[in-house]
Amino acid sequence: MRRSWAVIVRMFCVVALAATGLTATATAATALTAADPPRWGFAVVRSGAVVDSQRQAGSWTDGLKVEATLGGPGQVFVRFPQIGRASGGVAHVTAISSSADWCQVEGWWQSGADEIVAVRCHRHGAGPINSWFSLSFGDNPQYLPAHQAFGYVHWDGSAVVSQFNSSGPAAVNTVAPSSSPGAWGVTLPGLGSAGYAGNIQVTAIDPSVPARCKVSGWPVPTAAQIIGVRCYDATGTPLNTGWSLTYHRERAVIWTPYTYHFAYTFDNAPTTPDSYVPTPSQVNYNSQPGGGRLSRPAVGRKQVFFGGLTPGYRSNVQVTAFGFGPEFCNLSAPWETSSAGYVSIRYVTCYNGAVLVDHPMMITYVSR
Repeated sequence: MRRSWAVIVRMFCVVALAATGLTATATAATALTAADPPRWGFAVVRSGAVVDSQRQAGSWTDGLKVEATLGGPGQVFVRFPQIGRASGGVAHVTAISSSADWCQVEGWWQSGADEIVAVRCHRHGAGPINSWFSLSFGDNPQYLPAHQAFGYVHWDGSAVVSQFNSSGPAAVNTVAPSSSPGAWGVTLPGLGSAGYAGNIQVTAIDPSVPARCKVSGWPVPTAAQIIGVRCYDATGTPLNTGWSLTYHRERAVIWTPYTYHFAYTFDNAPTTPDSYVPTPSQVNYNSQPGGGRLSRPAVGRKQVFFGGLTPGYRSNVQVTAFGFGPEFCNLSAPWETSSAGYVSIRYVTCYNGAVLVDHPMMITYVSR
């Protein structure tokens, strides 16, 4: 039986955000200004550090390409051309595998005019693995009208090192670590909504140990977006680590021009046996008139359809699990755009350890 949206909210609302022992942190953050140009890029990297030519794009000069180089076990260095920044920005990564794999970002840095992002992937119970993955990187220096929203935070494990809030220069995003390990509350002031709206992506950032992160809850006051983050190690034990978070509403997850196609959805009723359209409508958004819907062919597997999207465009997908436990989600295969004009993401899969499970998750898509 399908769980209602209200039940999902009650289950996963971040009660801890209002509890005692949370101290907001926002000092020493690098904030962008409207004078900085948008810089963004995405790519799919196959095992062996082969970059998919049809699934890469960015704000660089036409004709340039993303490059990838193997590092240590499970490690890949991805070079995005001409979008290097001395500081700032956020990266997100999602494993593409038919096994219980996940990927994390180890860090990013400027190299000449380029930006290097280090990624390492792991398989549950097996350790580092050369998995396929989908990666995005970008920053956002432009403010938005109230119906749209974009905010990000890069937390390094102890402080906010970069952040941006599209509501205006006075809005500063904050992080409140919990007294319990591996849990934080994030506040994005000025980006609130009358109800649930938009999409959230979270990625673990750790150069030393296996780590994965997720959204743990999402109460929605009208004055801000308040988001819970939880992180775990390879065994599913809560872990204090770094992470990046992006909230976006009626904009893409990276700062592409508004004319680009994008869509996002929230699988908030994961046990629904048949095809369904998530509600409220503000969490199931498509920049084109084709909408979005989900179907469940098997336990732990969800097929996502976004309609009205032109075939042949270069594109990117990111996925984030939603909930309190150590479950995580990935993509079992790359997505496809049909000649009929819809994107099929087949399948988004969720695991508890190596076991497939039905689990709430957020999915976002962007194409150039």
